[in-house]
Amino acid sequence: MEQNFKMIAKTLFGLEEVLAKELRQLGAQNVEIGTRMVSFVGDKGFMYKANLALRTALKILKPIHQFRAFNENSLYKGIQQIQWDDYLKADQTFVIDTTVHSDNFKHSQFVAQKCKDAIVDQFKAKYGHRPSIEKDRPDLRINVHIDRDNCSVSLDSSGDSLHQRGYKTATNIAPINEVLAAGILLLSGWDGNGNFMDPMCGSGTILAEAAMIACNIPANINRKEFAFEKWMDWDNDLFDKITDSLLNKTREFHYKIIGYDKAPSAVMKARTNITQANLDEYIVVREQNFFDTEKTLEGPLHMVFNPPYGERLDIHLERFYREIGDTLKQSYPNTNAWFITGNLEALKFVGLKPSRKIKLFNGKLEARLVKYEMYEGSKRTKFQKAE
Repeated sequence: MEQNFKMIAKTLFGLEEVLAKELRQLGAQNVEIGTRMVSFVGDKGFMYKANLALRTALKILKPIHQFRAFNENSLYKGIQQIQWDDYLKADQTFVIDTTVHSDNFKHSQFVAQKCKDAIVDQFKAKYGHRPSIEKDRPDLRINVHIDRDNCSVSLDSSGDSLHQRGYKTATNIAPINEVLAAGILLLSGWDGNGNFMDPMCGSGTILAEAAMIACNIPANINRKEFAFEKWMDWDNDLFDKITDSLLNKTREFHYKIIGYDKAPSAVMKARTNITQANLDEYIVVREQNFFDTEKTLEGPLHMVFNPPYGERLDIHLERFYREIGDTLKQSYPNTNAWFITGNLEALKFVGLKPSRKIKLFNGKLEARLVKYEMYEGSKRTKFQKAE
């Protein structure tokens, strides 16, 4: 029986509750929410499953040691307390990622250097030779986190950030991070039970994530590799078993997912990425300006999009956001429309009152995810009918 251990899933600000819910649904134990992270307990198979299936996690870390670090000497000694040959061979490679919030240490680079010295000195003393540093594709990725006097050392089981799903080969000027896209979709309540639209789809990230949620396809099924595949206890058979078990839980989708973009280059990129993700049968992408369209699908429509903020794209913000409001109001009845913007001023021009506002970050930019409920006929008529 595999032993259970504590793990940490890192995420973006505002997605902690969504990630905790995902973890509970997957079967994690002792789920606890922190800032930009959620801790949980599971075994090795669950660690594989978390990396494959979680939509809103950036990394899965496995803590292996904690100690107090007041200066470089106590840091060095604390790192040396770990038996590094349990995790790494002398002829292998490693890299150290550091996060430092401490008055004792001013530079994360210095902390990484000191930790590296402690590890290689241990190997030299034991074996006469040492593992070397490799930044791009190391055999072991080590995460050192110092918060005031507390130093936590973890193994990074993911490697490259989990937002790198493996399907996106073509990107636009201002692409949205896949983890943020999935988080927005889950916050919006998207579950695949209806028609979906992204009217400004760019390179297709929201469309792809929406289709994977609708069909319950594991988020990282297209990814080429995870860091744990190079660990000493790597179990290929267990990984295959976990992968098969997740794929057996995929489901049919009986509605439509549609994307519009007015730029031919964006449409081409979106189609390429959707093909890469093996999602062609679920998604249609059309070259169209949203402001010239109207709702053609019967029944309720779930709409999620990431309009330009004016950060990297040159647009007339007031006119643009007013047109968003006008198009929704005039042409999209029976629609729940959600969009994220990093331009909080621009929201004033939409001319509609949002029924929800959620604070998120898109990169370093503070953003709002807003919801507009467009009723069939007027809102007053809707409520009169209900009485």
